Parts: sequence; C-alpha cells; structure tokens
Amino acid sequence: MTRIEIHYEGDLHCRAVHAPTGTALMTDAPPDNQGKGESFSPTDLVGTAMGTCMLTIMGIYARRKGIDMSGSRVEVLKEMVADPARRIGKLTATFTMPAHLTSIQRAALENAARGCPVHHSLHPDVQVDLVFRYA
Repeated sequence: MTRIEIHYEGDLHCRAVHAPTGTALMTDAPPDNQGKGESFSPTDLVGTAMGTCMLTIMGIYARRKGIDMSGSRVEVLKEMVADPARRIGKLTATFTMPAHLTSIQRAALENAARGCPVHHSLHPDVQVDLVFRYA
C-alpha cells in the first residue's frame, strides 16, 4: 500500500505528496473547467499514469529479455466528453520505438503495453487507442 497525501491549496490547485519519497506534484483545473491550466489536471494525470505505466511494463519485459528500448517514448492525447457526465472519453497513446527491434520483439513489447495495470483499471467506456511507430 502506498500513501499519497493531497492538500487543497485554494483556487482549484492541489498539492499531492508521495509519502514514501516526499516527491510532490501540483494540479490545477483546466481552463475549460474553471481553472487556469497552470499544471496537470487530475484527468491529465490519468493519461500520464497510463503512458508511464505502459512504458514501464515494456521496460520490465525488455530488461528481462535483454532488449534495448532506449529512446522509446509515448505521447498521450486525452479527449474529454460531457455526456452523460464530464469524464475522459478517449486516450490515444502513440509510441515511438527504436527501429532495430525485430518483429517478435515488437509484438512482445506491444503485448506488454496492453498488460498495463492502469489500462486495466480504466472504466470500459474510456476508449483507449494504441499506435506503435518504429523509427
């Protein structure tokens, strides 16, 4: 179990502290929801969590198999919907991976990404699209 302490700072800003390390991050409501957009919004963190989780799970697999995936990255686009309630409607994760990976390594790493616990924790109504590019 991990403890995260969250304090409301006022003006729609929150400060979250990862209790085991003391690492802090700030959130703000987005401009389209009464905020100033001065930091990650809480829903931005969901997309961030999914993208970092997927790269981490891929990295664990790569480490175990001796695969070099240095330089890999992911861009996550978050789309909100308002009906029936304001929520994340779609997350699109576009991965840029090293060109040297074999077709077997590519398939295994893509499968690893799909095993991300954050992805599996999302409500089924959240559409998740994964795109893999090898450059």
